[in-house]
Amino acid sequence: MRKAQQKRETKETSIDLQLNVDGTGKSQIKTGIGFFNHMLTLLSSHGFMDLDVTCDGDLEVDLHHTVEDVGIVLGKVFKEALGDKNGITRYATEHSPMDEALSLIALDISGRAYLHFDVDIPVEKVGQFDTELVEEFFRAFVNHAEITLHINLLYGKNGHHIIESIFKGVGRAIDRATEVQERIQGVRSTKGLL
Repeated sequence: MRKAQQKRETKETSIDLQLNVDGTGKSQIKTGIGFFNHMLTLLSSHGFMDLDVTCDGDLEVDLHHTVEDVGIVLGKVFKEALGDKNGITRYATEHSPMDEALSLIALDISGRAYLHFDVDIPVEKVGQFDTELVEEFFRAFVNHAEITLHINLLYGKNGHHIIESIFKGVGRAIDRATEVQERIQGVRSTKGLL
């Protein structure tokens, strides 16, 4: 089983996060932000990853520290859980529909951190959640997981649907890219290292 756990304590957040990449999609998410809990649950479910997150953040300031710091810890734990990355498919591309919204997600578990985020969310908030934090979460995740992730909104009108299509699509892309194939000897790179 590819799994890892980390705790992170700062003056802004206290986080305990456990991840099993080879799970069934079970999750227990407690961040204090309802919509963010919902999105992390979708990421876990569609990625067939077991994910437990407890975060006590300074929500009285705003939601930024909680969302970004969960992204940081999730990225670190993801990288640790994958270990040497031997045999993984490495790449995945997903079209992700959610009603009128359609996102395109492309992922490379490359060892190089890069986020391309081309998404126009037509509202500033969904519930109490600031929609600009979607990009902040994925940037933090990508930088600490050391992966390349392209997120493109092809079209969509409803902010909730757009964000949901992204989280579901990234989950499915992670599931496909982390799949181990017997045909891959070592890592899937001509350099011999990811």
